[in-house]
Amino acid sequence: MRYDTIIVGAGPGGIFSAFELTRLAPHLKIAVFEAGHPLSRRRCPIDGEKIKSCLNCKSCSIMSGFGGAGAFSDGKYNITNDFGGTLYEYIGRKQAIELMQYVDRINVQYGGEGTRLYSTSGSQFKKLCIQNKLKLLDASVRHLGTDINYVVLENLFNELKDKVDFYFDTPVIDIELTEDGYTVNTSGGKFDAVNCIISVGRSGSKWMEQVCRALDIGTRSNRVDLGVRVELPAVVFSHLTDELYESKIVYRTEKFEDNVRTFCMNPCGIVVHENTNGIVTVNGHSYEDKEKQTDNTNFALLVSKHFSEPFNDSNGYGESIARLSNMLGGGVIVQRFGDLIRGRRSTVKRIEEGLVTPTLTATPGDLSLVLPKRILDGIIEMIYALDKIAPGTANDDTLLYGVEVKFYNMEVDLDKDLMTRYKGLYIIGDGSGITHSLSHASASGVYVARNIAGKAQ
Repeated sequence: MRYDTIIVGAGPGGIFSAFELTRLAPHLKIAVFEAGHPLSRRRCPIDGEKIKSCLNCKSCSIMSGFGGAGAFSDGKYNITNDFGGTLYEYIGRKQAIELMQYVDRINVQYGGEGTRLYSTSGSQFKKLCIQNKLKLLDASVRHLGTDINYVVLENLFNELKDKVDFYFDTPVIDIELTEDGYTVNTSGGKFDAVNCIISVGRSGSKWMEQVCRALDIGTRSNRVDLGVRVELPAVVFSHLTDELYESKIVYRTEKFEDNVRTFCMNPCGIVVHENTNGIVTVNGHSYEDKEKQTDNTNFALLVSKHFSEPFNDSNGYGESIARLSNMLGGGVIVQRFGDLIRGRRSTVKRIEEGLVTPTLTATPGDLSLVLPKRILDGIIEMIYALDKIAPGTANDDTLLYGVEVKFYNMEVDLDKDLMTRYKGLYIIGDGSGITHSLSHASASGVYVARNIAGKAQ
C-alpha cells in the first residue's frame, strides 16, 4: 500500500497533521498508524473498587490510542512560549503563538465552545508571587476538561475517519529509507510513503531513540522531571484557580538553587495512575462537568534534572526511581506531608483520620526511601513557599503521591521545517524532544502539514 504521507502516532501532533493535510491538500492519500486503541475502545480497567491498581495492560489506554497521552488529561492548552517546549526556536515566537491560537480555534469549533480561556496577563498574583520569592509564568490557558477534551477528540476523529486511513493496534516496528521515500514496517505489514511524519509522544521515547540510531539521526541529551503530585482541599488554592485555573509557578531553592515548578494543576480534580513502558507513575485529571468534580485540587511539583557527559540516559535515571517506588509500594505511594516532615511512613489509619480524602487508591509509605534527598528537599522548600501565597498548602494532612515522572525524548536534530537530514522525514510533538505540551505538539503538527501541503500544490 502506498501513501503520499504516513503519520506515525495519533496523539495531538499526528491528529493536527492529518487535520491540516486534509484541509489544505484533500487529494493526498494519508495513513495514520497508532499502537493503541481507537478512542471508543480506550478504557482503563481500574475502577477503584474491583480493580484498584495497574494491571500492566499490553496497551495502556491512558497513554496510548487516538488522542495520545493527552486524551484523558484535563485538556489544558497553554498558549505561551514561556513553557511547553522550544518550538519557537525553530519557527519563531510569533508564528508559534499564531499556530497555538489556530489550534485553540479548532478545538473550540469541534466541541470546546463555552469553555473558558484564562490568562495570567495583569494578574494580581504576579506581585504576590514575587514578594514571596516565586515566579508566575505568563500564559493564556484554554481549559477543556477531561470530559470536553474527549468530545473534541471524538468530533475530530469523525471529521477525519473518511478522509484518512487509520490503522489502530498497529505498532510501527521500524522505518526504512527507499529511493523515493520511506517504507514503514508495522505489525500489520509494510507500507510505503513519500513523506513520513513521526509523532510518537513521550511514551514512544525508547522507540524514537532506536529509529534515530538506525538512521544515524543526531540527538542531544535532554532532561527528566521528578517529583510528586500534591492533593489538598480545593479551597486552599481556589483564589488562584478561580482566576487563573492553571498557575505555573517556579521557585528557586535556597539550599541547592534548583528550580521547582508547579505543573498540571487540576482544580476539583482527581489523581490517577499512569503507565509508561510498564512503569506505574501518577498524574491528575479534572472535569468541566460539576457533577464529576471533587472537593480536592491536585498539582505536580517537579524538579528538572539535566545531565552532562558521560551520562546520557536521563530517562533511564527517572525510570530507576519510578521502579523503586513501584517495588516498595506495588505501584504509587502516598504520604501525608506531616509524616514526611516527621520522618515516618504514612499508614492507612493516619490517612483515614486526616482532613484530605484521597481520590486515588495508593499504598501509604515513605517517599524519602524513593526520591533523592536533593529533590525531596526542594519539594519541601517549595511547599513552604506556596504556603505563603496559599495558606494551608503545608498542612500536615496534605497528601503527596509519588512518584511523578515526566520523561522527555532526546532532542532530535531537526531543521527549521522540523525535518531530519532526510528529505520528507519529519519528527514532531513530544517525540521530537522540542515540545512538552498539548498546544505545542498540536502546533508542530499544523506547521509540518502546511509545509507538505505547500509542496504538493
